[in-house]
Amino acid sequence: MTTTIALAGKGGVGKTTVAGMIIKYLLQRQPGAVLAIDADPSSNLNMVLGLDLEWTVGDIREGLLGQVKESLTMGGAAMGTLSGGITKQEYLDYEIRSALSEGDKIDLIAMGKPEGQGCYCAVNHNLREVIDAISRNYRYVVIDNEAGMEHLSRRTTRDVQHLLVVSDPSQRGIVAAERIADFRHELDISIEQTGLIINRMSGEIPSVLQERIDQMDIPLLGLVPADSELLEFEFSGRPLVELGDDSPVYQAVARIVEQILN
Repeated sequence: MTTTIALAGKGGVGKTTVAGMIIKYLLQRQPGAVLAIDADPSSNLNMVLGLDLEWTVGDIREGLLGQVKESLTMGGAAMGTLSGGITKQEYLDYEIRSALSEGDKIDLIAMGKPEGQGCYCAVNHNLREVIDAISRNYRYVVIDNEAGMEHLSRRTTRDVQHLLVVSDPSQRGIVAAERIADFRHELDISIEQTGLIINRMSGEIPSVLQERIDQMDIPLLGLVPADSELLEFEFSGRPLVELGDDSPVYQAVARIVEQILN
């Protein structure tokens, strides 16, 4: 069985960092391989994981549309085939598997840029089927989302076991996190559990902020502290998964993952 963990939050709250620490924990302490899906158009999860990234799903999708236009002139695409006689499904399956960034017990798919001006409905349907089929080969799937989550139901039909909403320790951040959490009810996929993570926290939560958090309909899973060592990694571009196991950031995220998995 595959366990899917999705992260969401407004830009700049550090959800990619949290995603990296979750993946580090899973690789070290849980059996089975991990598939990381970078669903943020900025596509920088590979830097956190120390993996090369040459192609994104967005690049492949545009390439498919180019193939479709070429095949239309030959009467092929309308019948579901491209030039050379391969189907769109076969094209996507081959290209996406070839574009996987591979590491030790971990592979990465980056979604890349969003859709352009063309018609992508049928392509997105094919993409969902390919990515879902690939995901079944992994024990864990970790999805790092952009601020909104509406694309989740376009990218996968898989159920999400754990949705982790990441916020910074501010009223604006908490309000944005609450809106994102509320939006989960509008998605076409099932989300089993949802929780809040406060990132870059210095000290204890101020009482006024705690009162606001208590009003949310999702539980607070934990606090991730601000840490100067993390900033040094960010400045140098060193992969964050190389943080030591004694890192306060890693330890905080590890406790959260242990909590949700158990």
